[in-house]
Amino acid sequence: MANKGYLLDTTVLIDFFRGRKEAVGLLSALVEEASLASCPVTVAEIFSGVRPQEMPKVEELLDTLVYYPIEYETARKAGLFRKAYSEKGISLSISDTLIACVAIENSLTLVTRNIKHFPMPELSIIEHQ
Repeated sequence: MANKGYLLDTTVLIDFFRGRKEAVGLLSALVEEASLASCPVTVAEIFSGVRPQEMPKVEELLDTLVYYPIEYETARKAGLFRKAYSEKGISLSISDTLIACVAIENSLTLVTRNIKHFPMPELSIIEHQ
């Protein structure tokens, strides 16, 4: 299935909000190719650490992103991923498995700085440096 856009992980969004050139350049290039997206997990993670002076910039950017909710089947798959990897001795957070499943279920490419958190072979990833 074709890439329908880019799901931005929290790490990339934080780097963008903090003005890291690599993140700003990467998102500027990606938005020319396809839509940029977020999901409930990344939104919650961003707002849990937002600085008061960053709030207007955060709200402005998040309002421009395509928002993908977490449906029952996506949550179910995320739980099963976490269970399966745990049985292999690989510890993954539920938030990372939720983010991965939103990307997989919606044919999105995940953009992250933490690729080790996303070992799923069916997941398309761009590593942000």
